[in-house]
Amino acid sequence: MSKQRSVFGTIAATAVLVLAMGHAALGSSQSTASSTVAAATAGCGKTPTLRSGTYTIQSGGKSRSFILKIPDNYNNVTQYRLIFAFHWRGGTANDVASGGTSGAPWAYYGLMQLSNNSAILVSPQGLGNGWANSGGEDVTFVDDMMRMIEADLCVDTTQRFATGFSYGGGMSFALACSRATVFRAVAVFSGAQLSGCSGGTQPIAYMGLHGIGDSVLNISQGRALRDRFVSNNGCTPQNPPEPSAGSRTHIITSYSGCRAGYPVVWAAFDNGHMPGPVDGTTAESGITTWTKGEVWKFFSQFGSGPSPSASPTPTPTPSPSTATPIRGVGSGRCLDVTGVSQANGALAQIWDCNGQANQQWTSTSASELRVYGNKCLDVSGGGTADGASVIIWDCNGQNNQKWRFNADGSITAVGAGKCLDVSGAGTANGSRVQIWTCHGGTNQRWTRA
Repeated sequence: MSKQRSVFGTIAATAVLVLAMGHAALGSSQSTASSTVAAATAGCGKTPTLRSGTYTIQSGGKSRSFILKIPDNYNNVTQYRLIFAFHWRGGTANDVASGGTSGAPWAYYGLMQLSNNSAILVSPQGLGNGWANSGGEDVTFVDDMMRMIEADLCVDTTQRFATGFSYGGGMSFALACSRATVFRAVAVFSGAQLSGCSGGTQPIAYMGLHGIGDSVLNISQGRALRDRFVSNNGCTPQNPPEPSAGSRTHIITSYSGCRAGYPVVWAAFDNGHMPGPVDGTTAESGITTWTKGEVWKFFSQFGSGPSPSASPTPTPTPSPSTATPIRGVGSGRCLDVTGVSQANGALAQIWDCNGQANQQWTSTSASELRVYGNKCLDVSGGGTADGASVIIWDCNGQNNQKWRFNADGSITAVGAGKCLDVSGAGTANGSRVQIWTCHGGTNQRWTRA
């Protein structure tokens, strides 16, 4: 595969709304025993020995290396996403981890910045700066990295993801084929079947991004990868629209008819062989590209909990778009806006469930919890410390207004990586709601009333 210039430097060519966990009050240590969560790894609760940096391990009789990025505010009882980001042919793990000439905004294809300390990130180094995956050795390398990381760090095993550009896209596709029950989703930038496809018959959430003018790996190769999972995921086949040559735009298509939990998304753009196209220009930039936001949106849509079965059975859970009360398990009272206020900064509390508008919460596809239709549950000031207040504010799309519903019954504040919590494990009307380190108490468990 030939080489060309990229922003890295040199480039070779759903809401189950039953939630749980608990807390210690400000200045106190009141908490109940942690509940066992099926998705947790052996590293949960351990004092970690791994740190952000470069590691070398033995895999398949060879010395292999990878770069690890642990969240700055890592907490050993918070279950984190695990994201693998694979380099292109001739690229390196450091190119991906550093963001190359675009720097931090493009590190790990932009996912370091966008995940905002909610993910453990891994940039593996390919043999000969590629991903030939001879005899499946690169898939084995991924298995070995995962085993090492998850033995030491707290990972949500239902939230593993892979992405990569060009040869790295081919490697991500190989994982989609051979590890569909291990990874939740993959995103393939300008890929082709370069690293094999052992298996390849099971569904996995799949996103493909490809340039219509790609002269290194023709877009037809990317379409073929996509169509395998259109079939596996039970989606309705179609020829999705793609931008015309010279338009310098992109078109994103979400397939219809896919099995619940197994979406397929196709993003075609009018440009060449690159992961960071920018509309309106032939150039690319890891700083201003639209691709990183779309990939993060695709990955972050998946809530914690058991992966969908190959033949999922519908359950009578409320639609995410339905406004319903959220009841605290420990108190039996509802998440409430104090004084029925609609003012920015009004505090969240618990109160007897009464069906009023200040207790009606709508989950959105943007991971918001809306009340009154236009106000979002918000961590005050974007705080990440234990005890940071939870308020309502005009919806603005920032991470301190994003919430993840977990299978154990907890609600995680995405920006802080901490749990929605009733202060002091209080049960009385007016008890303040805040964020706190997740620990499994009933004051951190919630259900749809």
